[in-house]
Amino acid sequence: MAAILLSTLNARYSHASLGLRYLRANMGPRRDDTQIMEFVLGVKAEVAVERILAAAPRVVGFGVYIWNVEETTRIVAVLKAVAPHVTVVLGGPEVSFETAEQRICALADYVITGWGDLSFARLVDAILDGPRPLMKVHAGVQPPLDQLVLPYDLYDAEDIAQRNLYVEASRGCPFKCEFCLSALDKTAWPFDLDAFLAHMDSLHRRGARVFRFVDRTFNLNPRTGRAILDFFLARIEAASDDPVFVHFEVVPDHLPDALKEAIARFPAGTLQFEIGIQTFDAEVQARISRRQDNRRAAENIRWLREHSRAHLHVDLIAGLPGEDLASFARGFDQLVALGPHEIQVGILKRLRGTPIIRHTDAYGMRYNPEPPYNVLSTAAIPFADMQRIARFARYWDLIANSGRFAATLPLLLARPPQSPFARFMHLADRLFAQGGQTHGIAMERLFRLVGMHLVEGLGLSSAEVGAALQKDYITAGGKGSFEFAGAMLSAARAAPARLPRRQARHAASGG
Repeated sequence: MAAILLSTLNARYSHASLGLRYLRANMGPRRDDTQIMEFVLGVKAEVAVERILAAAPRVVGFGVYIWNVEETTRIVAVLKAVAPHVTVVLGGPEVSFETAEQRICALADYVITGWGDLSFARLVDAILDGPRPLMKVHAGVQPPLDQLVLPYDLYDAEDIAQRNLYVEASRGCPFKCEFCLSALDKTAWPFDLDAFLAHMDSLHRRGARVFRFVDRTFNLNPRTGRAILDFFLARIEAASDDPVFVHFEVVPDHLPDALKEAIARFPAGTLQFEIGIQTFDAEVQARISRRQDNRRAAENIRWLREHSRAHLHVDLIAGLPGEDLASFARGFDQLVALGPHEIQVGILKRLRGTPIIRHTDAYGMRYNPEPPYNVLSTAAIPFADMQRIARFARYWDLIANSGRFAATLPLLLARPPQSPFARFMHLADRLFAQGGQTHGIAMERLFRLVGMHLVEGLGLSSAEVGAALQKDYITAGGKGSFEFAGAMLSAARAAPARLPRRQARHAASGG
């Protein structure tokens, strides 16, 4: 039983909420009377509410994000219907702006906008001890980071054994990209490095091996970045049979030699970089207040691909104001030429509170009114083409990013005069025309459809296509011979322990 219960819906079980753990860590004398209860998207509202009420809480705090707001709204509605005496407090980026327009905010008793690390505890004190606040919406107070209790001891044994551990060496971002909530930050604020690394050491000694940094600008300060890299590298080199996997988000055009030297020493399967290119169009970058040296960014990606064994996941956004299909295609082709392991094609979303909304009228931006608020069309990209890009993104994820088609992908992309984007769009259009779906495609069927496209659509020989598919079949874990003309493939085997599946496939293919 706990007087205060903290809850959220994670996208997957493998995710563990860092935000909830910060809240509990900073509850002061109420910490032991505070419980964390996480759910996964897809849980029935009645089931979640039954579990919540079994803890007999007086206050329930929900972390609300763009990916869980719809399901969290249903849970809050059921909770307030059956237990109106329970006080519901909301927090998180999705409810930090435009609160008057949201049903979930109307259902709740209180909303904290912005930083909630200390503000939640103060609000709970007032709710439980009085005087009870009259105002529903409370602006969270941003404290100096040295006033926060770090939450990493709240990752329990199950988290360490089975889930990704999210950590942060800094908060905020100095850049002003208008599609991102970090555009509202004034700068980036670092945590005390020694204290942070002490917590990382404790997690590692407890058995943690998967660390995902949520810092927006991990490599902004080379000295700090190098110290963190050296910390993990020392533990990797000390026990090569027990590898650590570390994920960072990096600024693409800022990779000084001090960081390169450390990065080059990481073995395969231990280091991943998420690199936000978003667009290579200089006019679009200026329009959305994104500062990026495209030449240097490309050079850094090329260096990482040629001189390191880091896994590279690069982001590109479709639907930015003023960018047309041809410009987006050029940016995609440029990335393909640089050879990252994954290109994440995303569709622009209008996150609540972001400055991107200022371009709505001038550039004909039409957004989905429901989460995830994806752009449906712009003056430069009509709705039908935006739908094609969305399908392209899904098929690219299934075929290229998955690592299952390493030998086959060059046959799809590397045949001029068409560009890689045009060739893959041809495949995406054909796949959708044949199946009418982008999800729920069995791997066996996907292999057959890709093979048919290569032979029937592009005129490649069955022998060449069959050889490539056979190699991919074996790499994916299949046994025996793959008969291109219609054999069924076994589902891809699980990746090696501790190495995420996609990275394992890319490593097995020599990528």
